[in-house]
Order: sequence, then C-alpha cells, then structure tokens
Amino acid sequence: MYNLPNIPLLDESAARAARERQNKLTKPPGALGRLEDLSVQIAGITGNPMPTVERKAVIVMAGDHGVCAEGVSPFPSEVTPQMVYNFLRGGAAVNVLARQAGARVTVVDVGSACPMEASEGLRIEKVALGTRNMTVGPAMTREEAEQAVMVGVRVVNDEINRGLDIVAVGEMGIGNSTAAAAITAAITGLSAAQVTGRGTGVDDAGFSKKVSAIERALAVNLPDAADGIDVLAKVGGLEIGAMAGVMLGAAARRVPVVIDGFICGSAALIAAAINPAVVPFLIPGHRSVEVGHQAVLTRLGLKAVFDLDMRLGEGTGAVLAFHIIEAAVRTLREMATFAEAGVSAE
Repeated sequence: MYNLPNIPLLDESAARAARERQNKLTKPPGALGRLEDLSVQIAGITGNPMPTVERKAVIVMAGDHGVCAEGVSPFPSEVTPQMVYNFLRGGAAVNVLARQAGARVTVVDVGSACPMEASEGLRIEKVALGTRNMTVGPAMTREEAEQAVMVGVRVVNDEINRGLDIVAVGEMGIGNSTAAAAITAAITGLSAAQVTGRGTGVDDAGFSKKVSAIERALAVNLPDAADGIDVLAKVGGLEIGAMAGVMLGAAARRVPVVIDGFICGSAALIAAAINPAVVPFLIPGHRSVEVGHQAVLTRLGLKAVFDLDMRLGEGTGAVLAFHIIEAAVRTLREMATFAEAGVSAE
C-alpha cells in the first residue's frame, strides 16, 4: 500500500543550540563558513544539538530504461547487472570511496532488465524488468511508480534499524540520465535542450537523439509538474523512484540524506514534489558537470558541498561529501569553547 510516513519540521531548538555553541567555539563566529552551517543543519535534522554521523551507509538503486530503444546511450542494459556485481565485489568507485569514509554499501535491484539473484549486499526488490519506452507512452504505471517509492522507504527503514546516522543515495541504470533530464524539464519548465547533458559520453548524434527522445516523451505524456508520482510514472525510472523513497523515508526518521549528482537530483525533485517538507533534510554532496544538475539545485534552493567536475553517479559524490560533513559535526562536538579553553573571547 502506498502510505508515506509524515516528515517532521526541523528541530529549531536543536539548531539554535548548535549555532550558539558554534559562536562560542575558539574561533571567530562564522570563521568555519559552511562547515558551521552544515553542523547546524544536521542538528536541526536530527534534533540533537551535538549530533554525530559516525554510522554511514550508501544505498545504490539499480534500474533500466525502455527509452534506450531510442539510441540514447552507447551502453546496453547488460551493463547494469555487470556493474551491480562489481559493486558486490567491492570494485567500483563508490566502494573505494565508501571504504575510505567508513560507510557500508547496500545495492538494491528495483528495476534492472536482467534477472539477478539476492546475495550478501544485494536486495532484490524488483518492481518490473525496467521501464517502458517513454517516447510512446508512460514509462510505468502509477502503481509501479508508487511501488518504487515504497521500496526506497522500506530499504532505508531497514538500514536505519540496523543503526544509521547519515545516508547517501546513488544509482546504476543505463539510460537514466535521459529520464533525469525529462523529469527536470517537466518539473522546472525548462526545455529539454536546457537540461540535457551527454550522460555516459554520447557523441553529437547520440546527444541529438537524446534531446529528441525527451521532447517526444514530454509531448506524448504531458506529465503534471505538481504531481510527483505522475512525473515519475510518465518519464521517470524505477531506481529514481526508489531514491526518492529513501529521501522521504529517511527524513521521516530524522536521518540526513546526502544526495549525489544529476540522476539523484531528479529523484530529489520527485521527492520534493511529493512532499516539500523533505527538502531541508537533503544535503547535495556535489554539483555535477551535467548541465541539468544546476537547474535541479536552483529549483530546490540547495547548494552543493563541493564541485570537482564529477559525473559518475553511483553515489560517489555523496559518499565523498561524508568527509566534509563529518568534519563539520566533529568541529561542533570536539572544539573547545572559549570558556572551556580558558581563552579570552574579548
């Protein structure tokens, strides 16, 4: 049943206490810049004026896209399960960065086109064998879109129950940058050309096919920008819906969500369209070089932690941001105040 949990407001009392402590630490107020803001945001999210983010996880959602029939990606859908098994062996970029950050990795097959078997680190929550070709009709039914969102809610609740202070979200799916651009165009009102990038390195001919496919999908389906499930069903992806569900589920449990690049950003647009209260619980790890990602961040009113010209996906930028976010929280918790250090504040 599609029954989303309620999302609370930020705890203003905890955030205020964190800000007051930041202003008493042995530094000029504001001298740590956005580190201070991040620590205050996490205090408000968690309801703890002295929060910790030691228990970390990244959830990688896998799904495929019927729009690949339009030649929008140079890679076949078989790459998705191949990369999933690479994740499980610990050989992907997200695994390397997660190990460095001390984060566990959970991979979820929510909609790959190929059958996969459950194994350690892999959950099978398959709603469908990929989406349908959105240029000729909806990518999925409304019920499938709702099911995908609930997969994310269910998975993140299980991860929180295992012990979790902060979660990153990532994805793997051939063709998903096309769906992300379609979602972004639908919700922001920008044209397909304004939000479409080259994804996994398509050439000029491939780029033209991609823009054309998005334009046709939007014209055929006429997604309702005010209805996140409608947009998701008509031009989205199963893994995108599941990422949106992780965001909504984590926010309901007061767990900060670090979002990745463009595809993950499109899931954030869906989550915000479903429930705008989710936005203060989101922290964009980085700004992708994908042209549509800045449109996503602008729409959500969010600023990325860093910009390193990344565009891989998988949750890599979000996991890399764990280091900076943990530094923000540690300075709040571990720095001495002027009074504690016996240093004159005058």
